[in-house]
Amino acid sequence: MKKKTRKFRRTGRGAILLLTVLLVSSAILRVGSGTGKAFAEAMKPAPVEAEVQSEETKNAPQGIADISTDRAEVGKLVKALRAREVRVKELENQIAMRSKALAVADQEITKRLAVLEQAEENLRQTIALADGAAEDDLTRLTTVYESMKPKDAAKLFEAMEPKFAAGFLGRMRPDAAAAIMAGLTPERAYSISAILAGRNATVPKT
Repeated sequence: MKKKTRKFRRTGRGAILLLTVLLVSSAILRVGSGTGKAFAEAMKPAPVEAEVQSEETKNAPQGIADISTDRAEVGKLVKALRAREVRVKELENQIAMRSKALAVADQEITKRLAVLEQAEENLRQTIALADGAAEDDLTRLTTVYESMKPKDAAKLFEAMEPKFAAGFLGRMRPDAAAAIMAGLTPERAYSISAILAGRNATVPKT
């Protein structure tokens, strides 16, 4: 009886030990399986977060597009302003060059005007000298004609143009002019008289 009892105890202990090993192994397998699933689940993104991210992804392009559009518009505006600034600088340079050219031309014109004014003054003086010389010559001729005999002077005045003869007779003393007129033909005397009368008629009366 004692031997059977010992064998039974040994057999029971072995069975218990085997059962314990099996249970522990099963638990380990379950724990390992659960850990793997948990790790796999942890590696997967949460559904809600995925949906939120997908919504953000959907909405992101519109915002980015707006920002890109704004940046593009700003870039175009900056380019336009820069181009306008370049054009303005070019115009300023052209205006500055034209102003310099006009200043040089103005100086040149001023110099030429001064030269012309001097030339005009010289010409005026020359004309005055010529007029003075001519006046002197006329005065001398008038004196010569007055000093001639009336008959000889009348022959010269008869050959002169009426206007030219009238000019000299108008400068002579009245008695000398009358003596010369008396020696002219009636036609010539009439023509010279008409010229003298018309010239005196245009003289302003006081």
